[in-house]
Amino acid sequence: MHLGSLWILSFSLLFISVDARAPPGPWDRFNFAPSSRIVRPEGLHSSGGNVEAPEQLVSPHDGSATLLGNGSYIVLDFGQEVRSQLSSLFLTSLNPKLVPTMDSDGVQKLSLPLSSGTIMQTIGEQRGGFRYLTIISNDNSAVTISNVSLHTTWMPHWDDLRAYNGYFSARDPVFHDSDFLTKLWYAGAYTVQTNTIDSHQARQQPCPSPTGWENNASGGPVNGPILVDGAKRDRNIWPGDMGISSHTELVALNDLLPTKNSLAVMFSTQDPDTGSLQYSGPPINAKGSDTYIGWSLIGTHNYYLYTGDLDFVRLVWTNYTKALAFLEGQVDSTGLMNVPQAFSNDWGRDNGEGYNSAANAILYQANLAATYTANATALKGAYNNLLWDDTTGMFRDNPTSTLHPQDGNSLAVLFNVTNRQSQNAAISKGLTNFWTDIGPLSPELNDTIIPFVGGFEVQAHFIAGHGERALDLLRRAAGYHFDHSYTSHSHGWATGPTPALTFFVLGLTLTSAQGVTWSLAPVLSGLDAAEGGLTTGLGWFGIKWEIRDSKLMVSVDVPKSTRGTIRLPGTGPVQVEGGTSPLTLQNGDLEIQGGTYTLSQVL
Repeated sequence: MHLGSLWILSFSLLFISVDARAPPGPWDRFNFAPSSRIVRPEGLHSSGGNVEAPEQLVSPHDGSATLLGNGSYIVLDFGQEVRSQLSSLFLTSLNPKLVPTMDSDGVQKLSLPLSSGTIMQTIGEQRGGFRYLTIISNDNSAVTISNVSLHTTWMPHWDDLRAYNGYFSARDPVFHDSDFLTKLWYAGAYTVQTNTIDSHQARQQPCPSPTGWENNASGGPVNGPILVDGAKRDRNIWPGDMGISSHTELVALNDLLPTKNSLAVMFSTQDPDTGSLQYSGPPINAKGSDTYIGWSLIGTHNYYLYTGDLDFVRLVWTNYTKALAFLEGQVDSTGLMNVPQAFSNDWGRDNGEGYNSAANAILYQANLAATYTANATALKGAYNNLLWDDTTGMFRDNPTSTLHPQDGNSLAVLFNVTNRQSQNAAISKGLTNFWTDIGPLSPELNDTIIPFVGGFEVQAHFIAGHGERALDLLRRAAGYHFDHSYTSHSHGWATGPTPALTFFVLGLTLTSAQGVTWSLAPVLSGLDAAEGGLTTGLGWFGIKWEIRDSKLMVSVDVPKSTRGTIRLPGTGPVQVEGGTSPLTLQNGDLEIQGGTYTLSQVL
């Protein structure tokens, strides 16, 4: 027997240990993370040519398959997207020869000559995100294959990949799959896991030839895990993406170490003369984005809010203030930042220069994060005076534009750049003008649906008080991805639904470091019930609500050392059972000491 060449192809498809692990329940069956780092194929997608016993490569079988003839192939299905290193492929073959074709990204030719034995990919050869593994023979002689398995390389600092520290569960009464929302939450959590890589396993740029990829580059001057944009590409730190994915890290994993390391990388890129930060981390090392500088600053605030790590803030504070001063230096007499062409790069949209509304919303939030309230207040006034369009009830992209962007309007609501709730409601309605059956077409990037910006839009609808509209958007966009789409969605910037479901459907948000203070304001969104929670260094924050006979019942289980503000959506008085501390009313909200409570209110 001998093998002329063996090709491995992969096709992408969507699909710190802590003490306070989320409680077990039926939702655990939607946790996509494997129970072991060693993963075997779950199914046989197809085979062609002359192949003997291909099913023997699929769990629970432990046999071998033989390819007989040029062009014979096997396509193995791992059941969902994986991001792993081929750790075992046992071959029986002789006298291989090289065929110099199919050397683009996605194909790996094994080193020649081959002999009988076990083949393991190097760290550099590990694949990014894929679901299917195709093995092709290019010779008429036989090759026998057995023991195909993968070694999972993501979340390198975790022992138990399924040990989530948060959960979410809700029955969807509208979508054809009643578990849709729960599955969507867990899909986002798993995606961010696959985007958490060792800092020395970034993607080489440019990709080497002829192998097509090499995933052993440095992701920055740190050791340990970093949070990158995607499992397959770019495997690079992009701080804008972290404006979504770091929130997912909190609500699902309570693991902000990758975010911390990634922020440290971004601050290490600071220009010592201007104070600007790079658009991305290494190895791409892109430059020229005011918005992504702003996301690095906002990300620092979020990291502190979720961890209380004041030492890190002190470490980077000089860098932070210098970067913020760089952005503030672009604010002119109008009161808005005038983005120069050289720093107008963003998530991929067109025309990011000038008095761009998204860039100015981000600068507003960066100022608030640094408690530069005077700067923030002045910018907010200019934003509303110069960009608001009463005719459409939306913000313009810039003062002279007729375009009303998805990003600038969504971020204005999310960051509270609006002056009144009626603006939020108008923006929420206006954003639906961009909707299609499969999601919103972003007007600032023609004919394109952007899950990143869509994640901000979903939150904007919730904030505007239109929870059912927010879920409608999820069913259109994410529902299409679940049911029909075939390309890779293993990008953390697309996981916005995961934190949105926790922050708004459950209604749980942290208002000071680690949740010393917190807020509970569930947006019922046409659902009958929801439950879940998250963990911080202070412990478990759990919420469960359901509607019974027109009465909202809410169970709260939070650390006793904390204090929260509760606003329920009903009209009647709130009845409270449990707890030992006195309750107070403040501006119609219930203020409550941490503990275990049951609240009820007539809707």
